[in-house]
Amino acid sequence: MSKLGNLGARLHRGEISYDFVGKRKIWYGVSILITITAIVGLAVRGLNMGIEFQGGAVFTTPKTSVSVADAERYAEQASGHDAVVQKLGTGALRIQIAGIDTGKSDQIKDTLAKDLKVGPEQINADLVGPSWGEQVANKAWEGLAIFMVLVVIYLAIAFEWRMAVAALVALIHDITITTGIYALVGFEVTPGTVIGLLTILGYSLYDTVVVFDSLKEQTKDITKQTRFTYSEIANRSINGTLVRSINTTVVALLPVAGLLFIGGGFLGAGTLNDISLSLFVGLAAGAYSSIFIATPLVADLKEREPAMKALTKRVLAKRAQSAAGEGVADGPAGDDADEATPAVVGPRNQPASRTRGRGRPSGKRR
Repeated sequence: MSKLGNLGARLHRGEISYDFVGKRKIWYGVSILITITAIVGLAVRGLNMGIEFQGGAVFTTPKTSVSVADAERYAEQASGHDAVVQKLGTGALRIQIAGIDTGKSDQIKDTLAKDLKVGPEQINADLVGPSWGEQVANKAWEGLAIFMVLVVIYLAIAFEWRMAVAALVALIHDITITTGIYALVGFEVTPGTVIGLLTILGYSLYDTVVVFDSLKEQTKDITKQTRFTYSEIANRSINGTLVRSINTTVVALLPVAGLLFIGGGFLGAGTLNDISLSLFVGLAAGAYSSIFIATPLVADLKEREPAMKALTKRVLAKRAQSAAGEGVADGPAGDDADEATPAVVGPRNQPASRTRGRGRPSGKRR
């Protein structure tokens, strides 16, 4: 941990630096490849929407010895639709059937009671109508759209429109990757998934705004100097906050990984999967986009400005001039001059005057 702290301090002081902005085309290519994979997954497999979004019924049975596989088969035969069955901690079963007509719920319930060998009155049925599920989906999309608009407005006011555009692209990148992985994995999309998405968008913005704030501070009077271009200062901003971003991401991922892999996978609490997967993927994607997408994109947009183009020319011209001056000093002529006139090191002793002391009261010649 001390080594990581020393690394962070050296990155912050600029003693070492990783060229994130200079290699931005590589990061863009990786992001495009991942995004295309996510879009293909969405187009081919689609999202497994929960009953909250498409309507259906949830049947909760008393404690039973019937296995999850058998209960799933019974539910699909009774309803004619795919069913999701989860074993609860009490030994009861939660049977979820999406897309069914709620008017047939009593018939399905009676059939399940016979197959599971329990009384119909012992099975609890919760129904969700298709219109209500569609309303939930529409409200979720409206909330996401309002969130995006408010984010763009805030960033445009607090920073500038280029940073707002870069942050919006990073957010869309994170959402696309997260939903694409949901489609590929096949996890059910529930209101918990929407909550997870909104949570990771806020986290992604936090990480991005930290870098943008550092960049804004360091580029306040950028045109008054000729040492660094805008892209180089942007790269310094990323390096200065790199270890902080890594630390916050790792700390946030550890409990989420516990929910996903231990709670949802090892312990079988499937209800945790919907929110934990969106948090896990979104947190990782948000950290990636804030470092490799948002800030390099801002640098690309800013370098198109006439003032930044002129600054880049001045910086490169000064460096070329300095390199040429060093080349002349290190050339053959410079070497001969150094050999002819050796450098004087230390204080230079002046010859003593023979007439020192003449004409002064204290001066005596002997």
